[in-house]
Amino acid sequence: MNIKPQKQTEFQPGRGYSKEDWDEVSDNPPWTEEEMKNARPFREVFPEMAEKMEKPIAARGRPKVEAPKVAVTLRLDPDVLDRFKASGKDWRSRMAEELRKAAGL
Repeated sequence: MNIKPQKQTEFQPGRGYSKEDWDEVSDNPPWTEEEMKNARPFREVFPEMAEKMEKPIAARGRPKVEAPKVAVTLRLDPDVLDRFKASGKDWRSRMAEELRKAAGL
């Protein structure tokens, strides 16, 4: 069941924002169709600012690796899987190491 929250039309204390916050936001009317048609992307309107923001955003996350691991689906016998899982938290890495040894890598 998809229930939409009711739009609040008056300030109600104790909901995580102040009366000043409510007043500031409630003075911002919805965009008209004309405003929507005339809207332009941030990068187009503020190219210098967008360029300055791009580098820090691109630097987020894990660094790229030369040979990223590949996700696979593999069906194993339950006893084999149980043995590796029983060896501790890092059982996937130990399984990969055993497969490398078996493959002569």
